[in-house]
Amino acid sequence: MTDADALVDEAALADFCRETLGSDSNTDLSVEYHGDGLSNETLFVEWGDRDLVLRRPPAGDHAEGAHDVLREARVMDAVAGAVPVPDVVATCDDLDVLGCDFVLLERLDGDVLRTEEPDRFATAAGRRTVGEELVDTLADIHAVDHEAVGLGEGEFGYPEGYLERQVETFTEQLEWFLPTTEQDREVPHVREVGEWLADNVPEESAHTLVHGDYKLDNVMFAPGTPPEITGVLDWELSTLGDPLADLGWMLVFWRDAGDPEPALPEGLVPRFMEHEDYPTRRELVARYEERTGQEFTNERFYRGLAAYKIVTTTEAMYFRYRAGDASDPLYPALEEGVPELAARAKRIVEGEEPL
Repeated sequence: MTDADALVDEAALADFCRETLGSDSNTDLSVEYHGDGLSNETLFVEWGDRDLVLRRPPAGDHAEGAHDVLREARVMDAVAGAVPVPDVVATCDDLDVLGCDFVLLERLDGDVLRTEEPDRFATAAGRRTVGEELVDTLADIHAVDHEAVGLGEGEFGYPEGYLERQVETFTEQLEWFLPTTEQDREVPHVREVGEWLADNVPEESAHTLVHGDYKLDNVMFAPGTPPEITGVLDWELSTLGDPLADLGWMLVFWRDAGDPEPALPEGLVPRFMEHEDYPTRRELVARYEERTGQEFTNERFYRGLAAYKIVTTTEAMYFRYRAGDASDPLYPALEEGVPELAARAKRIVEGEEPL
């Protein structure tokens, strides 16, 4: 059985597509597993001459509220026009079809920069533009009038106390996994980091729409040059909250020359932006501040929160791998990698790994 077979009943999906998208006697369905995603599962679907992407939660148990594909579809519909996103083609909350909620999206043409840069971007101007596009698009997300597009406070999100809830939520999720995963090895420092974050929650910035998982490999660049973002992907964690949390998250995935060796393999941590032609983290922050008028204060907290969330997220992946619900070849590296990530989080909050 292939990964696609395990995640999608093709006959049931074909029936859904036939009823929802229409068909003729020559319409065929094909499904291909796309293994680059590390949260929700992503599959490429061809329905006749239409190229689509199917998003669904991973198999197995996961924390309550995680992997909400219907939420990300709603947000993409709302922000379309203000932020580049794929078109939402169809959504399904009928568990009789695939056993879970799922979404069908337009399949965009372009490149997601995961482990290397496209040759067409390998110039000083191209590399700088990649970083500038990344920051400028984040600023555009934070500039969305969320009330006007139907993402209202109280109905879509509860921004007051966002940072405190982030710390509490990820601490609760981590403690849900650790009794099982620490049977294999301990994750030193992680509880210390959680306590530091809880004790150092800053006064929040003016609330905006936040993406929740904004980083270089969650955007797609259009074909051609100069680099231009054609789609922001993976909106399942979006809500209303402190925009500097998004900035902190983006920054912990952006490497500068001279950074310590990454805790995880390059398949999980790209390193090409260490080249001198790419903007540094400080330059990205300066551009964000210029575009938004928002100063990046309390950076140890925001980057530390991001690093803490990465520990929780990767430990969840290790939990699924340990339970046999995930087959990505990178997951075994998490046994040693997550404790190293926790050590990095501790360095950030203690000021030993500066911006």
